[in-house]
Amino acid sequence: MLLRARISAPFSAGLRLRPTVPLPLGNLHVPASTAASATSFSISDAGLASRGFTLHRSISGLNIDHLNTIFVAVGFPKRDPEKIVVALEHTDSLIWIQYERDQKPVAFARATGDGVFNAIIWDVVVDPSFQGIGLGKAVMERLIEDLVERGISNIALYSEPRVLGFYRPLGFVADPDGIRGMVYSRKQKKKKK
Repeated sequence: MLLRARISAPFSAGLRLRPTVPLPLGNLHVPASTAASATSFSISDAGLASRGFTLHRSISGLNIDHLNTIFVAVGFPKRDPEKIVVALEHTDSLIWIQYERDQKPVAFARATGDGVFNAIIWDVVVDPSFQGIGLGKAVMERLIEDLVERGISNIALYSEPRVLGFYRPLGFVADPDGIRGMVYSRKQKKKKK
């Protein structure tokens, strides 16, 4: 399901992330008043650290193979690690949380866009053994804040219906303009024998 958010915020220039190391459709809207701010995070950076987690905003140190394992564990298809790296190199903003005990990523989200008006949030995942403790909300709050600080006023994401309840408290609502999204899908032709 496509969820869309329009946020009114003053323009601020953002830098494109360039790392150093080699997901039925409907729309949602986020009012500016519900956008996260540094003082309204559900769990602070210090709170994450006190629980043994470290927050990261670049792919430096990100274990791509373990991230791919999380993708599969939450129902995404297994992806080619080289393609994941390419996707991350074309990502405008990302947030991931590492569990210090084993140095592996346990929560992740990223956004792509035009850097001015629009962004799409992708790949919001939390390792199933770490779900339910606020890590997904922590990455989403920070990702939304980063986009808003860059002046992005239209934020969209794709979601399966079973997790819509996760996004609504973050401010996502059905698109008030009633716009419906469409996805291009090219069906593979069967080979003749």
